[in-house]
Amino acid sequence: MRTARWKTLSGALLRVLAVWVVSSLTLLVLAALLPDFRLQSAGGDSITRTAFTAALGAGAFGLLGALVWPVLVRALLLVPALVLGLLVFFLNGSLLLLALGLIPEGRGQAAPETAVIVAAVMSATSSATSAFLAVRNDEAYHRRLVRLAGRRGRRARAHHPVTPGTVFLQLDGLGHGLLRDATRGDRPLMETVAGWIADGHHLTPWRTDWSSQTGASQLGILHGSNEDLPAFRWYEKETRSLIVSNRPSSAAELQRRAIERTGDGGLLAYDGASRGNLFSGGADQVALVMSVAARRGRYNRSRAGYFAYFSDPGNAARTAVSFVAEVVREIVQSLRSRFRQELPRVKRGGLYPVIRAFATVVERDVVVAAVVGDMLAGRTAVYADLVAYDEVAHHSGPAHRDTHQVLRSLDRSLALIAKAAGHASRPYRIVLLSDHGQSHGVTFLERYGLSLGDLVRAGCGLPVPRRAGRTRSGAEAREAARAALHRPEGIEGTSSSHPVVLASGNLGLVSFPDVPGRITREEVDRRHPALLGTLTNQPGIGFLLIRSAEHGAVVLGPAGAEHHLDTGRIVGTDPLAAFGDGAAEAVRRTDRFPHTADLMINSAHDPLTGAVHAFEEQIGSHGGLGGAQSHPFLLWPAELTAPTPDGTPLTGAEQVHRVLRRWLREAEGPQQPIGPAADELRRETGPPGGFAPRGPAAQDKTR
Repeated sequence: MRTARWKTLSGALLRVLAVWVVSSLTLLVLAALLPDFRLQSAGGDSITRTAFTAALGAGAFGLLGALVWPVLVRALLLVPALVLGLLVFFLNGSLLLLALGLIPEGRGQAAPETAVIVAAVMSATSSATSAFLAVRNDEAYHRRLVRLAGRRGRRARAHHPVTPGTVFLQLDGLGHGLLRDATRGDRPLMETVAGWIADGHHLTPWRTDWSSQTGASQLGILHGSNEDLPAFRWYEKETRSLIVSNRPSSAAELQRRAIERTGDGGLLAYDGASRGNLFSGGADQVALVMSVAARRGRYNRSRAGYFAYFSDPGNAARTAVSFVAEVVREIVQSLRSRFRQELPRVKRGGLYPVIRAFATVVERDVVVAAVVGDMLAGRTAVYADLVAYDEVAHHSGPAHRDTHQVLRSLDRSLALIAKAAGHASRPYRIVLLSDHGQSHGVTFLERYGLSLGDLVRAGCGLPVPRRAGRTRSGAEAREAARAALHRPEGIEGTSSSHPVVLASGNLGLVSFPDVPGRITREEVDRRHPALLGTLTNQPGIGFLLIRSAEHGAVVLGPAGAEHHLDTGRIVGTDPLAAFGDGAAEAVRRTDRFPHTADLMINSAHDPLTGAVHAFEEQIGSHGGLGGAQSHPFLLWPAELTAPTPDGTPLTGAEQVHRVLRRWLREAEGPQQPIGPAADELRRETGPPGGFAPRGPAAQDKTR
């Protein structure tokens, strides 16, 4: 044992010396290249003296980084996460200036702006050197990955459990068909996933609910219920306010309602971690989770992943370089699309390049680091969402070449997670899934020259603006970036008697605020005789759902077509026929939701091409029925049982939740809550087995 201890100590000492030497050489090279940075006295020094000065500077900078940097990051916990990412460079530069000031006789000097550059390069090279050396030593590699994810070794279980843990990785927006294509051929686009399939992983599609978007799917997957979630955004008459799935306050309220309905904390309530999701799933460990992003005080851990990740200056340097490269890549790709006059096409200027870089670089890096740390800490269940593909596909198209680079990048992230699993203290099963797909098509506004809101206003006899306004994209990364910056949500309400028209991909919602409850077809015809005909005869609209005082739930389509959902009676051509099997049941389920809009409008769908017309400015969209958006995937290792006994695809996110829960039971047996929040739950509710969170900690988790 003593020999092993000395071997470990000597190995660590050699790594420190190697990093010191590389850092010293880096300082020498930078001093030769940068005019405002020197390591010599005014009269000049010998090479030996200059090298000694570089060694002193590198050593001082390394010590300050080890001793002072963690204190600085902890002191900045209230700073918005993205601001911290930028502030890292200035703090790092300040530490370098301080280190140079410790060199005797003033031999180390640098201009402040040069110090920022030198510090960033120093951090990157030392981090790369440390990582390279750590790879050659399993224990050191383990420690480095734990540090990368902001974990401490004390979290790892001392008894090294042999029961496997489970990691659920969600590739946001990637449909079953596209994943299947990306894993085929001699040189597949996603080589890691292709290797998993070749090694025995099973791939199957599943069908979403009518609301094919992250809010509905992820709430159902993580909390077992997405009841009364009709769309990405909707208007609630009793409070005269909007609910938007990816806003912190709305996500918290939706999670609270789901827990109240199910009486259960969620998929991750037992020793779980939630990373990059809209909802916590009941996890005690959360990072970048929207439903807790508005927390303040001692229980606010929603941004812990950012601080854990950026506490290593080397991480900040790598991510910043990748961030800038991604912004440039988006600008180049956007210009190329315009010069080639590719169609369909949407505007990609303004802040979109920054939002894309946030989703494809910052969120990806932080989430991957957190997942790696969770595995090394031995957590039983981890659920993480990688939103990069979804964000780019909205603006470039689901199968566009711009998304290929994103899929390759995500595949490399999956490879890193799989590699890290080999260093964990317990075996891990990796389950890959998506929450929805994406359907392509020209936007409704681009195709017909007016927005859905303008069409509704025209049908109601209201004035229509001469210049059609553009509907803001509902991409998930936008609100994630706002939450990271502590920007206000901008929650909207209305006191107008005019209809409220909202969009959720190719699903539109119309509410009449001055009518309590859901308006009937008969009342709409009395108030606005031309409205229903205007909508159903518009070629870009496939069907709409409305309640009838006489016939109950009715789906209206072109040329007077009707589908009476309560009786099954069809008048003319079934307006749901083009949307495939299960469409009627999906619409019927949504009709019974208390907050279903007065009119639920689904765009037209071409069964041959899968194209739809989004009511938002997205050429890759999801939110309603039609095309690939309704067909996400589930990829699981062979040692887990099949989702269904007969191999039929799952229907609805709630069914997926039950399958994932069964897989957790298969792996671990009876689950026991672990951690402070779970201890609080046990005190309030007793033994596990269908608990309902109560008490301060649980209330704060979902408030």
